[in-house]
Amino acid sequence: MNADDELAAVKGFAFMDGRWSPLAEASVPILDRGFLRSDATYDVAHVWKGRFFRLNDHVERFQASMAGLRMTLPYSAEDIAGIMIECVRRAYLQDAFVLVACTRGLPQPGTRDPRLCRNRLYAFAQPFVWIADEQQRRDGVHMALAKTRRIPSESLDQRIKNFHWLDLTMSLFEAYDRGATISVLPDADGNITEGPGFNVFVVKDGALATPDHGMFEGITRRTVIEIAADLQLRCEVRRVHADEIHAADEIFMSTTAGGITPVTRFDGRLLGYGRPGPITTRIHDIYWQRHDDDALSTPIDYAG
Repeated sequence: MNADDELAAVKGFAFMDGRWSPLAEASVPILDRGFLRSDATYDVAHVWKGRFFRLNDHVERFQASMAGLRMTLPYSAEDIAGIMIECVRRAYLQDAFVLVACTRGLPQPGTRDPRLCRNRLYAFAQPFVWIADEQQRRDGVHMALAKTRRIPSESLDQRIKNFHWLDLTMSLFEAYDRGATISVLPDADGNITEGPGFNVFVVKDGALATPDHGMFEGITRRTVIEIAADLQLRCEVRRVHADEIHAADEIFMSTTAGGITPVTRFDGRLLGYGRPGPITTRIHDIYWQRHDDDALSTPIDYAG
């Protein structure tokens, strides 16, 4: 497939610093520090059956990330939510993956001072993105513990969503080399953090645990913690050592790109006879049921 064919296959709609365009025609200026320096933050929400899930939570987190990077935009939370909704409406997508990003912008001529840049807003909607294919969502994925360490929070606050993905990407190549599908990265003390685009939960003796540092605090992760509370399941947010994940009864990933995905093999060891566990399955089902909750979802008026 050549470049023109690749672009022709792109479906969706975009907002590019004040301009609307089909996603295939959208672009970022090559001199934008978001491209040249990864000087950007972003957030990702999804639409399922014509309804945004936890849209306001995503926008609030996006604004917190901008504040953490000393970025500002002339848009309110309502404006940003409206732009994200409009991307979906113009693309007429019932199930969508929606990204909103703020970049530092273009440097002023003759200076590299980031304070002098005008920050830019970008957003786009495309068809729903799954982190795992249909068979993997049904039967589970093979996860490997990477040797690559996650960039420490002392260097970059991982609660700020960012495009610094090289450690995550290289950990994926480690997983592929070992016959696995996905990776999870440790910190310097041997605790697990997160994987490329997802948080991790381990289940042991009916109790859940998920890391409390060195990772992005996902909205899906937040939803799982709430579901566990409703089910009266113990869910600890704490340091989780790699030894615990090796000994887990169940492991699952949480992500906007597909919700709850079971892990049925870890570093070659089968979990639960190679099938998704009962707690993982229960949380998966309730997670998707919550998409119909009016308090958590925002319907899109496609005729508006």
